[in-house]
Amino acid sequence: MKYLRHCSFFLLMLVFATNQVSGQQQLSAEVVSDLQKTTQYAFVLTEERHFRGVLSMYDTLKANGVTITDYEIVVKGKVVLQLKKGSELESLYQKYKDKLRVSVCSVAMSKLGVKEDELIPGLIPVETASIRMLQLQARGYNTLTY
Repeated sequence: MKYLRHCSFFLLMLVFATNQVSGQQQLSAEVVSDLQKTTQYAFVLTEERHFRGVLSMYDTLKANGVTITDYEIVVKGKVVLQLKKGSELESLYQKYKDKLRVSVCSVAMSKLGVKEDELIPGLIPVETASIRMLQLQARGYNTLTY
């Protein structure tokens, strides 16, 4: 069952990528139906473009009637530097702050010299991105790594 859920999620990503290229964002009824089976989503990413893409995917899922109970972005790597107060991503994040959670790898923060009080308000430091993703998988989230 878990394998089928992950396959359905992969199918969504394939459809999403194809539709984005052609400028369309309409998901098939089959994909929407499959996605209704698990309403929790988590993404781990390391690049700004993926952060933007995952936010856009949230909009696409909602616009197609997909129920989302939990949507979490787990960031690690150099993108952490772009999640500081006053950054371009801060204004983008404001639109979504009440709709999703953004967790930030504290190991990446430490390596890059980013302190918790420098982060965009609302972002949540976690022990490590990998451990957080394992925790979310254990809770039954659909997960995707960029």
